[in-house]
Amino acid sequence: MTDLVTFGETMARLENPVVGPMRHARSLDLGIGGAESNTAIGLCRLGGTAAWFGRVGDDEFGRLITTALAGEGVRLGHTVVDETAPTALLFKERRSGTLTRVQYYRTGSAGSRLCPSDVPHELIRSARVLHVTGITAAISDTARQALDDAIETARDAGVPVSLDVNYRAALWTPAEAGECLHNLVKRADLVFATEEEARLIVPGDDPAGLATALAALGPRDVLVKRGAAGVVASCEGRLHVLPAHRVPVIDPVGAGDAFAAGYLAEFVRERPIAERLATATAAGAYAVTVRGDWEGLPSRADLDLLQDAEDTVTR
Repeated sequence: MTDLVTFGETMARLENPVVGPMRHARSLDLGIGGAESNTAIGLCRLGGTAAWFGRVGDDEFGRLITTALAGEGVRLGHTVVDETAPTALLFKERRSGTLTRVQYYRTGSAGSRLCPSDVPHELIRSARVLHVTGITAAISDTARQALDDAIETARDAGVPVSLDVNYRAALWTPAEAGECLHNLVKRADLVFATEEEARLIVPGDDPAGLATALAALGPRDVLVKRGAAGVVASCEGRLHVLPAHRVPVIDPVGAGDAFAAGYLAEFVRERPIAERLATATAAGAYAVTVRGDWEGLPSRADLDLLQDAEDTVTR
């Protein structure tokens, strides 16, 4: 049995190594990034097992993705190499010390060609949780069909469905996204959303009200992520509030994926809600302290280090 099964589009990531407009960069750092695969890596680093499937191009970027994920322990047995479409690219521009801009080049990409025939039903049926995001619903009609197919397979098999809303304004408008995301929340057991994402789906002014309103649609656990302000969650009918760790923010991209990985790592181990939230906030804190979408994700051994004083050296 695999703890977590997830899927979607993972891209090659190019970013300028110094702060400033990308046009002035004399070199770019190469890596990978994708919301779902970030979460899979995070869960593996915390001692769980994860499988990711999707499509990558038959190119060096595609090979980079599969090599990096396999190296982190993510299972890739159902990933498709598409010989007719390229691997998508994302560019991260560190425009200032506090502002990061992300651009995507994914139209017609291999990942966007994900379709229902790519869905490994037996793998999903054997999972402890299926994790999906709203990004997959937005990248193409066939990917949305695959998403629906995977969710129905999980629900029929009694496998909990985890949804990270992950709204991307570059892919669809709030009006286009609202109805689809509302539908996805109704079929999910666990939901992760920022306050802004939650308001695409339900009305509400404060995090607690948003969490309660989302939970009323059906999910047992709803986690409203608030960045440096922490998290407000409605879990099994009760509200929980937990502050974030105070850490220097180097790169905020991927923090939500890390948070989801931490929560799900404890969920599949059937740990108490307080422990799930503690691991989630610790994982999110680690993620923002390192450049890259997933490179800073913690191991189990790392989790307690956040309790130490700042600038502590351990020997």
